[in-house]
Amino acid sequence: MKLAALLMIPFLCATPATAQDQPSLPGLPQSVEVALKVQRDGSLSVTEAVSVPRDTSMTRTIPLRANARVLGIRNISVEGAGNAESGNDQVTFYLRGGTSVLRYTVDGAVGTSLGVEHVTWDVASGWDTRLELVRATFAAPAVPHALSCLAGPPDSTTHCGAAQIDHSGLTRVSVPNLQPGSRVQLTAELPGGTVAATEKLIPTGPFAATAPVWWAWLAFAVLSIAGAIAVFVRRRRDRQPGRATPVQLLDNGRFSSPDGVLPGHVGLLLTGRVSSVDLAATVLDLCVRNYLWVSEDGPRNWVLVRRNPPDEHLTAFERAVYTAAVPGEAATLAEVREAGVRELIADTVRRGWRSPKRLSKVGPRLCGYGVFLTILLAFTVGYAQLGLVLLATGIVVTAAARLLPERTEAGLDLRDRLLGLNAQLLTMETPDDELLVSRVLPYAYALGEADAWQVNACSLSAYWYGASAEEAATLARTREFVAALTVAFEGARHLRPDEPKTPAPA
Repeated sequence: MKLAALLMIPFLCATPATAQDQPSLPGLPQSVEVALKVQRDGSLSVTEAVSVPRDTSMTRTIPLRANARVLGIRNISVEGAGNAESGNDQVTFYLRGGTSVLRYTVDGAVGTSLGVEHVTWDVASGWDTRLELVRATFAAPAVPHALSCLAGPPDSTTHCGAAQIDHSGLTRVSVPNLQPGSRVQLTAELPGGTVAATEKLIPTGPFAATAPVWWAWLAFAVLSIAGAIAVFVRRRRDRQPGRATPVQLLDNGRFSSPDGVLPGHVGLLLTGRVSSVDLAATVLDLCVRNYLWVSEDGPRNWVLVRRNPPDEHLTAFERAVYTAAVPGEAATLAEVREAGVRELIADTVRRGWRSPKRLSKVGPRLCGYGVFLTILLAFTVGYAQLGLVLLATGIVVTAAARLLPERTEAGLDLRDRLLGLNAQLLTMETPDDELLVSRVLPYAYALGEADAWQVNACSLSAYWYGASAEEAATLARTREFVAALTVAFEGARHLRPDEPKTPAPA
């Protein structure tokens, strides 16, 4: 008897292992017997014996992405009348009449939390027909600390009627009458370090960092770095001192400004802002070009008179200055008003010397679109971080618009040529030609070199200045007028349009 008992020990020990690896065949039609065994490497071996009634079929679909988990199913085999198909993040088993045995290995079923490993698997799910009985066994290298079994529709919290750990450490589950689409979910908690954790979680929620979101953030980072480099290079180039570039002052004996630049452009190109000197130089240029006449009516009393109406040869800002300086047929310096600054800036943008303010408008719009898109995606299809990417792009664009220098490459080149013109005015001998000297005079005032330019031309007459056209005064007498005109524009900048103004002293 003792010898017989010793001989029976191996068979008794092998009985649980046999139950783990090979489930019993179903005793009822349309029922399932499942054997689960978790390996040391964290993989889950699954064997299912399914009884399908004759002349019928059954289908089971196992999703590979569910409850924020990414699963992998491999080593699939089907014994009996049936086959398996993989694709579209799911595995589908098609079974026909008779008993079929399904075998496969699951990766990603083992997770870890607070030092405890948990194995979660749907023993039965995705069946298209009702199951009369579902029975399962679960084996692991260690006896589970705790066991949870849920049965019913997905996301239900109804516990299984029969789920327990027997005296041998084998977990057994039994669920009758499982409706189509319902599931039996088993979760076993194992001691830490029993098996390897293989769970792969995918981000969930509207702000989940999915692959499209990561690609969008990567594109944002690349574009931001490229934009930062471009802004740094532009700012460094703009801050460098200009280099005087030689210019051709005369073209066939006539004055020719670099690239057709006007006296009013000079301050904006050299300093980045419009000053009263630029407006005064513009009025002086209109006088030199016979659009206005300066009448000297007593000491320190000048009147601007319209000589010719504005035509197609004047720019928008010159027209604005013309109208502001002489509202009627004639006006004293006390009536001068500042005007044409916006038109002047727009003209330099049109000529390509200054950057347009498009980015300063685009940035806030992108921020608004980003906020709207974030809210819309958060409450609809998800990917709400795409809206945050757009919002961040708007913020970066707004910052770039403030940091980018206003002068373009063409504007910087013209700045160097204006410095060359300034150097030439300092060195060249003043010609004995009153028309040429007068044409250069507004540029000399804008550049601050009028005194040097007029030093040898004081005896030349100013055909645009005097008590009358027959009594043109010399260029030397125009200095006080230009100084008073500059002061008048400076005073007009600090007045409201409806505020009275008294003449400023020269």
